[in-house]
Amino acid sequence: MNASLRMVVLVSVCGLAACAGMESKSTYVPEQKKPSIMDNDEAYIAYVERVARRRGIEVVWVNSPRKSEAQVAQESGQ
Repeated sequence: MNASLRMVVLVSVCGLAACAGMESKSTYVPEQKKPSIMDNDEAYIAYVERVARRRGIEVVWVNSPRKSEAQVAQESGQ
C-alpha cells in the first residue's frame, strides 16, 4: 500500500509540473495593429494643431486627414 501511494503521489506531482510548463507567454502582449488607409494621419494632425496653437487659431476637424496608400505601404514595410 505504501509503495502504491508513493507512485500515485509521484505521478500526480509529475502531472502538475507538466501542466505548469505549458504557458507559452509570461505576460499579455497585444497584437500589433496593421495600418490601414482608414487610419487618421496622426503625425499630420499633431503638426497642424501645434502650428495653429502657436498662431492662436483653434482647429476643429470635420473630416480628419487619412493616411495615403503610400504612407500605409511605407509603415508596413512593403
